[in-house]
This record gives sequence, C-alpha cells and structure tokens, in this order.
Amino acid sequence: MGRGTFHLQTIVRTLLAPALLAVCVSPLAISLNAGQTAALDLNGAPLDPFNASRGKVVVLIFVRTDCPISNRYSPAIQRLSAAHAANTAFWLVYPDQAESPGAIRKHEHDFGYQLPALRDVQRTLVKQSHVHITPEAAVFDAHHRLIYHGRIDNLYEDIGRSRSAATTHELDDAIQAALTGKTLLADSAPAVGCYISDLE
Repeated sequence: MGRGTFHLQTIVRTLLAPALLAVCVSPLAISLNAGQTAALDLNGAPLDPFNASRGKVVVLIFVRTDCPISNRYSPAIQRLSAAHAANTAFWLVYPDQAESPGAIRKHEHDFGYQLPALRDVQRTLVKQSHVHITPEAAVFDAHHRLIYHGRIDNLYEDIGRSRSAATTHELDDAIQAALTGKTLLADSAPAVGCYISDLE
C-alpha cells in the first residue's frame, strides 16, 4: 500500500468517525441527553436528575398536588425511597404547569415528603418516561436507560375501586431488577389515577 493511499484512508476514517458514532448512539440515549435542563427545581433553576444522580438507579415519581390517588400513595413512595436510599435516587416530578413552587412546597409539607421535587413544565421528563397518569413511576438503571414505567402497585383496580392491600409490587420489582441487572417480565403496567393534561 502506497503512502498516499494510507494517508487518504486515515483522513477518511477521521472524517467518518464522528458520524459513525452518532449513528451508533441509541435513540433512548439521544432523548435523555436532549433538553434535560427543562426540569426546574423549586427555586426555578434548571436541574437534570440524571446528572445529579450519576451511578445510581433513578426513580421518577409523577404526582399532582390535587390527585387523591396520587396523595394516597405518599406513604408507599416514602417507604420505597427509604428502603432503596443507598443505591437509588428518588425524585418527585410535578408535571402540571399550573402548580407553583409554593403550592408544591405546601404539598410536600402536608404529606411529609422528604424527597427532592422537580417541576416538569416542558414535559421533558414525562416524554422520556412515557407516562400519562399521576401517580406513575419511571425507573432508569444506573446507565439511565428506561427499564420500567407504570403503576407503583395494583392497589387500585380502577377509579374508586381499590383492594384492601396490593398483591403486586411493580415499582419495587423494577428497582430490584435495575439494581441486580435482572430482566423484568413486563416493562410497563397500566396506572390508575389522574391523567396528565395537554400531552401531545
């Protein structure tokens, strides 16, 4: 092979490498890196829960201040977050654009929440998590790949119809799978609660 040919191949490789890398990035990775700073903390500052939780499983819990079913789940949410505190980062996500930071702070106080809260005013996290209901959970593994979205458990059969106790525990199962690398039998389960309005 002549030196001229070798030099030409080196140039081609240098030019094509970034393009090939872009093609190889998964669609989920692209979506997780695009516009993450649209989430806001309660002081109005952009906050990316994935960058803030490097190396941990990330659990996003979508709630509303005025959703009765969502509010009934507050003890279960706090129990799960405490049980998995060592390796998991829990975030409360408020997707209702009309809920002010003051209303959210009051909601956290009234229900005893000790979890960090985010306002998802641009619905970036809603779209990344594929959720439509509050309460609904999304679990991302330590590489921040979405492995589960859906109900917390099956306590509610439908609006106004609940069991005396849950018989399945999808969120806990998903967290355990994310921590151990096991595969879930189902990566989603339908949630019961209040619809997130104005979704595209």
